[in-house]
Parts: sequence; C-alpha cells; structure tokens
Amino acid sequence: MDRNRIEGAAKQAKGTIKEAVGKTVGDAKLTAEGKEDKVDGRIQNAIGGLKDTLNKK
Repeated sequence: MDRNRIEGAAKQAKGTIKEAVGKTVGDAKLTAEGKEDKVDGRIQNAIGGLKDTLNKK
C-alpha cells in the first residue's frame, strides 16, 4: 500500500470530523475546510491507488 493512500485516508477522516464540528457549531469556515480536506484526501488516495497499480506491473 502506497504512503499516499494512507495519508489520503487520514485527510479524509480529518475532513469529515472538521466538517461535522463546523456544522454543529455553525462555523461555515470550518465546514468548508473540512470539505476541502476530504477532497484533498480523495485525490491523494487516488494517486496512491494509481501508484499501487503501476507498481504491480
């Protein structure tokens, strides 16, 4: 498993938590940061998946 996949999953989890806290306390900035972290995590996870696929060949 590529390091990017692990870090991407961690960013997604962090983003989910930030987004939930932001919604709970009514902080639009924190909610937006959470959504951004989730997207960044998905992208990084996808890059890691691509690297895994390329390394298998």
